[in-house]
Amino acid sequence: MTILVVDDEADLVDILAFTLKRNGYAVIGAYDPPTALRMLEQHPIDFVLLDVNLKPPWDGFELLKTIRERSPVPVIMLTARGAEEDKVKGLDLGADDYVVKPFSHREVISRIESVSRRTGVRDGAPVAPPQREIEAGPFWLDVAGHRVTKNGEPLNLTVTEFRLLHTLLQHPDTAQSNETLLREVWGYEDIGSFDMVRVAIYRLRQKIEEDASDPRYIHTIPGIGFVLRTAQD
Repeated sequence: MTILVVDDEADLVDILAFTLKRNGYAVIGAYDPPTALRMLEQHPIDFVLLDVNLKPPWDGFELLKTIRERSPVPVIMLTARGAEEDKVKGLDLGADDYVVKPFSHREVISRIESVSRRTGVRDGAPVAPPQREIEAGPFWLDVAGHRVTKNGEPLNLTVTEFRLLHTLLQHPDTAQSNETLLREVWGYEDIGSFDMVRVAIYRLRQKIEEDASDPRYIHTIPGIGFVLRTAQD
């Protein structure tokens, strides 16, 4: 797997590159957004570690937005900011996860492995999931083909949204806790990461609900998590 590390601090790029290489990853470093975008075009990048606090006129959020317009490559944000709104902003723009500085190298490797399992990235090739179809209410989901429809109409979901809907469809009309969704969709249990579940639910509602502000299918269960209602009116 080839990882692109984007940070304007050369020392941090070098340290991360050393750690990642020791763990079997190939690494390409970029110290500014134009170089990062050029590397994405010129090399088969499987994963991106992206610092939020890049030097003006760019920041990590702007670069992430541009990356998402061009590629579905998994992205983990590296940030010194602890405010929830910054984390949510990154996730809402399409980041797959975030790591708050200062962080341990073990944590970075663990997050990369978790996102890799979730997105199916292994050495540049997606891991084919087992053949399986799920049908519940108006939804039909083909796990192997990564296809999902609602009332026969295709839905364009990201990998995270697909996995989230898949998890909910496996247990229709049954409340799923935030802990369960975090474990099944993201691959780890960290109660400090529940905002990832909330943001992903928000995105999914935008795509499957007629009115996301008054959801018919995905309902919030206060203090517990979420449930997918499949019964028709």
